[in-house]
Amino acid sequence: MMLDSDNVLTPNDENDNVAIISPDDADSMVDDAEPSADPALPLADDLEAMRDRFLPALPEYETEAETQFTWTIENWRQLPKRTHGPVFYCAGHPWRILFFPAGNAASESVSFYLEQGFEGEKPADDWYACAQFMLVLHNPNDPSLYIHHEANHRFTADEGDWGFTRFADKNRIFAAKFDGADRPLVENDTAKMTAYVRVLKDPTGVLWHNFLNYDSKRETGMVGLRNQGATCYLNSLLQSLYLTGAFRRAVYQIPTEADVDRQSSASAYALQRLFYRLQADQTAVSTQELTHSFGWESRQIFEQQDVQELSRILMEKLETRMKGTEAENALPNMFVGKMKTYLKCINVEYESSRTEDFWDLQLNVSGCKSLDDSFKDYVQVETLEGDNKYQAEGYGLQDAKKGVIFESFPNVLHLQLKRFEYDFNRDAMMKVNDRYEFPEIWNASPYLDETADKSEPYTYHLHGVLVHSGDLNAGHYYAFLKPSKDGEFYRFDDDRVTRATKREATDDNFGGDYATNGVNGNLKGQNPYTRQWSTKRSNNAYMLVYIRETRLDKILPPESEVQAPEHLPTKLSEERLAAEKRRKEREEAHLYMNVQVASEENYRNYQSTDLIPWGTEEDLDPAAPKIYRLLKTMTVADFTEYIAHEQRVDPELVRPWIMVNRQNGTVRPDHPLMWPEMSLQEAADKFSTRNSGFRVFMEQTERDRDGSVRWVSEDMSIPSSPTVNGNVPSQQKPILVFLKHFDIDRQTLQGVGHIYMSPLEKAQDLAAPILQIMGWEAGISIELFEEIKQNYIEPMKPKQTLIASEIQDGDIICFQRHLSEAESTAIKQTMPTACISAPQYYDFLINRMYVTFTPKFIPVQNFVARTEGDETFRLALSKKDSYDALAMKVAEYLGTVGTAPVDPSHIRFTTVNIQSGKPRSIVKRQQGSTMANILLGTGGYGSYGYAPTQAPDHLFYEVLEMSLTDLEQRKNVRIVWLTEGITKEEPCDLLVHKQSQFTEVLGALQKKLSLPEELLEQIRFYEVHSNKVYKTLPLTHGVVALNEFMTVYAEIVPEEEKQEGGRLINCFHFEKEPGKSHGVPFIFLMKEGEVFKDTKKRISKRTGIKGKQFEKIRFAVVKGGQNYSRPVWVEDDDVLSEKLGQDDHLGLEHPNRNRSNWVKYESLNIR
Repeated sequence: MMLDSDNVLTPNDENDNVAIISPDDADSMVDDAEPSADPALPLADDLEAMRDRFLPALPEYETEAETQFTWTIENWRQLPKRTHGPVFYCAGHPWRILFFPAGNAASESVSFYLEQGFEGEKPADDWYACAQFMLVLHNPNDPSLYIHHEANHRFTADEGDWGFTRFADKNRIFAAKFDGADRPLVENDTAKMTAYVRVLKDPTGVLWHNFLNYDSKRETGMVGLRNQGATCYLNSLLQSLYLTGAFRRAVYQIPTEADVDRQSSASAYALQRLFYRLQADQTAVSTQELTHSFGWESRQIFEQQDVQELSRILMEKLETRMKGTEAENALPNMFVGKMKTYLKCINVEYESSRTEDFWDLQLNVSGCKSLDDSFKDYVQVETLEGDNKYQAEGYGLQDAKKGVIFESFPNVLHLQLKRFEYDFNRDAMMKVNDRYEFPEIWNASPYLDETADKSEPYTYHLHGVLVHSGDLNAGHYYAFLKPSKDGEFYRFDDDRVTRATKREATDDNFGGDYATNGVNGNLKGQNPYTRQWSTKRSNNAYMLVYIRETRLDKILPPESEVQAPEHLPTKLSEERLAAEKRRKEREEAHLYMNVQVASEENYRNYQSTDLIPWGTEEDLDPAAPKIYRLLKTMTVADFTEYIAHEQRVDPELVRPWIMVNRQNGTVRPDHPLMWPEMSLQEAADKFSTRNSGFRVFMEQTERDRDGSVRWVSEDMSIPSSPTVNGNVPSQQKPILVFLKHFDIDRQTLQGVGHIYMSPLEKAQDLAAPILQIMGWEAGISIELFEEIKQNYIEPMKPKQTLIASEIQDGDIICFQRHLSEAESTAIKQTMPTACISAPQYYDFLINRMYVTFTPKFIPVQNFVARTEGDETFRLALSKKDSYDALAMKVAEYLGTVGTAPVDPSHIRFTTVNIQSGKPRSIVKRQQGSTMANILLGTGGYGSYGYAPTQAPDHLFYEVLEMSLTDLEQRKNVRIVWLTEGITKEEPCDLLVHKQSQFTEVLGALQKKLSLPEELLEQIRFYEVHSNKVYKTLPLTHGVVALNEFMTVYAEIVPEEEKQEGGRLINCFHFEKEPGKSHGVPFIFLMKEGEVFKDTKKRISKRTGIKGKQFEKIRFAVVKGGQNYSRPVWVEDDDVLSEKLGQDDHLGLEHPNRNRSNWVKYESLNIR
């Protein structure tokens, strides 16, 4: 603890290294304000009076020992710069006064400190003493002249001294007249220094601790959880669940040993790992792995969520994972109780009740002083009488009692205290800091139903107190938990765990006002997060955990009985070893290099342009080359042998080819790597570019009949030294040619292998080896194309030689079956979108884009898939595809997986919002539109400057009852159907012709809701704007005239309106002022001369709003229904027909409980 930190001077090299405190001069005895109002100041030699006046005991701490010691300082000016007083003892610890006569880091002042008195030897590293102390400098002859200062400090081996650098000004204490007295304070170079030391007991071990180098595991045997940003609420809940041993054991029993179990129970597995690490780790554990398994993003990490909602979702997910395991029903047996909601008639034997489970309870804090008050409020009985009587089946309207009673409480009772409530006066959520007491032992029996099983006492022991400190806008969560039945409380504050007293866990978290100081009334405390001062405590309990006394041993078993499954420590150990291996690899990275190796198998699996997909990850694509991390000093010969071993082939049958970047952007083999003693680093330096890395193709051959290995090109002359991109000039050198087959029927392009050809052979000579490789019969006509680059595919001339066609090593020749005109027509009939020639397919590959299609509504209307899950699919499309081609390809796919063909003209598409994943806008069928326009915008991927708003690879689809052409002639009309007065709304989307009238809307509504024919004449439509009735719509009203910003309601006309007399008026709901309208407006029959008390009864029946909710409504006449009109309130004795003008509306003033301007966020979710 450091006092007056604004005036602290840090010791420099010329000053002694001591803790420095510079108190305000007001600590001096002469500055006490209004001495006549206070008791007379004690004399310095009256030790007890001085102690009681200036160093009163701290009521919240227990004193271990205290003492006073006086040191007479003589020859002040002759003393050395640093002087120690005699050693004295308190609580068995040695103490002494450290004195700087000339000051320490403050030459105008004298400095005094209290320090530990271990002379010549350093105290033990774990030595400490918590001391409250006062130093008093006084005149040796006149005890009325003195200066005193007080402080608290935790003295340790590292911080062994604490005191006051500016204890007193030199000029002041040496002045001939000290503060008006007739003598100096320091007289004849002599003064007395009295030290008052009170050593306090430290039951928690952290009193006044600075927490430097604090080790939670060593001090408490437990570790904390690191805060990711705003996850302290999550940490509190997790520690509470972890220390509920039975819960931890149930979590451990979820099967997660197999990979499939871990994938299906990712969050349960992450929770198991977290719990085990809390047991085994020596430092605080991160929750990042757990929140990642929940599917949380940064929004959830950096926003404090609702603890009750999180607890319920987590329990629900875990209970699902536990089904069918040995932990099944473990959570309900632990956390579930039963409550009964009942309605019981007073005068007849009739009761209606419903029993339901609860996992936790939300209790009111506002208006309740204690836990028992909240439960009394919870089970409070409401009497239904008068106009609010209950309609009992078979007995008519009856006086009745309505309420809730508990049938059982769970073994572990989670109580959520409603510390945050909506304040209707302030129109904002507020924190309730009222005092609210909860006992350490609590009896739940008074709140049980008379018929409940009470064979076991319902006595509960407090296990945990989860605390919120701060207010609604800024705060922090931490928890006080009791790990064992008879143990003590510990405080879990994110990554720090400390011991806590019972007072800290309970009394300090009741909330309410701070204690009074006896002088100026209530003390004030500062909110540490908002820096605001208040008389109410900002730290208070928001969740309590109680455990049933008779089940304590079962819920809190010994640690030896809560062991993690064996695979957990094994898996974590393996991960630690792997992490260590990666660290070592990073350190040795400069010794290794990556080599990308492509094989014949990779080429045969490849179905696109060029030779190999060099930039693709090998785990995702069988055509991708394999990456090897090898020593830079490895020779080519060793490399060849190593790769042959990896590919399980004879080393003599493989050889590496250097891959080079051609000027046209392709990557092709250039020449074999034929220098066995060359190192990989040398080869990479000579033959590869720095950006592309070192890439090789492993060519494979076979043995001759005599068993010898002979490469087709081995008669070529080998240069004495490597050349780059240089071929041996020889007209007879065989050429390495790669072959690709375009399969028209399957619409695929695939590598089939490589061959060697003489440069003098003609293109038509390729037919024989191609027919042999494909196993085709002789005489089949084929077409040949050279793949020069991905967008340049050139037909080959059959009579031209390969050298004339400029064919060289590594070139790719594509072939396809030649189709007759009849064959082409037949393919187009079965596959309208198929490519007929290789160049067409290459163009498709260049513009290929993969798009995922998801049903817009589930289940899909007008389509049935044969196999569940086929409704969502992924297709390869071209950016050049028109809207019709898109619809055709989707219809083709749906026809193959559905029970019936789908007409392409009946398919409608909707783009997808890239952030929310929800439907964005319907795709319009326009002339000239392509997939590039639809998904990528007119600029394709190049739309610059702004982040895209729609997903470039995702569309929703619908299968409509009619074609898009017919749909364009129709309009969607949304009608909100009202029942039970205006309390129940059912939106209905109706598709009707644009030129139709509301008679057709009525027919569509009848069909949608299956309404009886006799009701149709009684249905009324009315249009609403801003929650106010705009006008009634006749059946002759045209659909095309509807305003899209209006809401249309439909209802059955009330019986009373069919009677003659009265006037129909418009009514609406508002909060505070007419401009804040809300809810469903309605039309009401006003009767002439009717007293408003009777009118209210009819309004209640008309709206379906009853009981307390209706009693809270105030009624007002709103002139013209205008937002700016001042409400004219209507009382029960008024006659509404006399106050309401022709165009006026009747307003119902009450709070909007569904307000849209409250802070909303996406529902908390655990994946």
